[in-house]
Amino acid sequence: MSTYARQAAENVTLPSSLDEAVAALAAMPSAVPVAGGTDLMAAVNAGLLRPAALVGLGRISEIRGWQYADGAALLGAGLTHARMGRPDFAALIPALATAARSAGPPQIRNAGTLGGNIASAAPTGDALPVLAALEASVILAGPDGDRELPISHLLTGMDPMRPGELLAFVRIPLLHAPQTFLKATGRTGPGRAIASVALVVDPARRQVRCSVGAVAPVPLRPLEAEQWVAGLIDWDGDRTLADEACTAFGEYVAAACIPDQPGVELPPAALQLRRTVAALSRRALGRALA
Repeated sequence: MSTYARQAAENVTLPSSLDEAVAALAAMPSAVPVAGGTDLMAAVNAGLLRPAALVGLGRISEIRGWQYADGAALLGAGLTHARMGRPDFAALIPALATAARSAGPPQIRNAGTLGGNIASAAPTGDALPVLAALEASVILAGPDGDRELPISHLLTGMDPMRPGELLAFVRIPLLHAPQTFLKATGRTGPGRAIASVALVVDPARRQVRCSVGAVAPVPLRPLEAEQWVAGLIDWDGDRTLADEACTAFGEYVAAACIPDQPGVELPPAALQLRRTVAALSRRALGRALA
């Protein structure tokens, strides 16, 4: 066993409740929370991270399930991708279940968690564009109590986590609305996204919400494209669109996320990525409307 491994083994706290976890983080400000560890251990093995102590979250049962609260689903941050991929969860939040099933091979899905996907904030995190399109919020537990903020504020750094805070829950409005998630990878089967698109068609608010992942440090919302296509939909009718409109929407989204640079020709890789985003957006809208 390496010197670091022996030190890490001696500095692991295993709380059994959120309050105990928050107290452990307050007592050890340099400690790092860990649940599935899929991203954390990759960073440790690559020599990018050497936490002085770890706070293991695997024994905290209250963050490993979900419940209904005021028209929303309150998801524990410890929910694994494998659990979210099951049929009962898919009936609740289909797009998030699809993203969870595509998060990687079985060993990653069995260990990786929703909270870890958010906290690591990797651009290729499959759950992130879905949560952005669903306009989810996160609940942070800390020494001064709980606070709730839009996930977009957390991911963009507008309102970052404070010292001693722990990501406890994710609140997602329960929508009677078609929603879908698609992604492109560099290989067949589950893998890291080259680009991903989450899309919600919300008849109650007469909105189309689209979020593009993996092409920027944070998920991108092409707001003008959303408003444009929402204006084409007959919300009181059958809510169908011509193929040409779906194609135009895809191109609108792609151009917004991978814009032209004045006086500079986009390199071939960027043009290919733009075509990929356009195709994913077109297909996502078509599937949601179908």
